[in-house]
Amino acid sequence: MNISANEILDAKGLACPMPIVKTKKAIKNLQPGEVIEVQATDKGSTADIKAWAESTGHQYLGTVENSDVLKHYLRKASDEETKKETKHGAVTDLEELRRKIEEGEDIAVLDVREPAEFAFGHIPGSVNIPLGDLEKRYSELNKDSEVLVICRTGSRSDLAAQKLTEKGFQDVSNVVPGMAEWQGPTNKNN
Repeated sequence: MNISANEILDAKGLACPMPIVKTKKAIKNLQPGEVIEVQATDKGSTADIKAWAESTGHQYLGTVENSDVLKHYLRKASDEETKKETKHGAVTDLEELRRKIEEGEDIAVLDVREPAEFAFGHIPGSVNIPLGDLEKRYSELNKDSEVLVICRTGSRSDLAAQKLTEKGFQDVSNVVPGMAEWQGPTNKNN
C-alpha cells in the first residue's frame, strides 16, 4: 500500500503520551484535508491516536505496520469538522485512589494500558482493558460501580473516561498522573 502524506512525523522510540503530543503540534501546520503520517514504535499508539482523532474531529484513516514501525495516517479536519478537545471533568489523584483502596471502598480500577505495560506492574485487583479494546468490552464493567480509570500518564485514561461516560457510566474518574508515579502496591504477571 503506497499512501501519499503531506507531512511525515517521526515519533519512533517515544512512549505515551509523546506520539500524541507531537501529532497535536504537527497537525496545526497542515491545511484542512491534508494527511499526516505518524511513524511510531509504541504499540499503544494505534489506540491513542485513533481515540484522539475521534475526540477532536480529525479523521483517523488507518495504520500500516511495516516491520516494527507503525505508520498512522490522519486527515486534518476543516474548522467545521473539528471539535474542541475536551477533558473528562472528574479527576482523582493518586493519593485519593490509594485511600479508597486501603479503606476497601467498592470501586473498580480500570487500567487502559497495553497488556505488556500491565504485566510489568499494575494495581492489585485492577482490570486491564486496553483503550483500543474498550468499545468491544464495555460489558465487562459494572455501570453502577465507581470506575477509576488509570494509564501511564493520564492521557489514555482521560479518553477512556470520556468514552465510558458517553456509554452511560455515571461515576467515572480519570486518575492522574497515572502509573508512572504510582507509589502504592503493585502486582506483576510472570
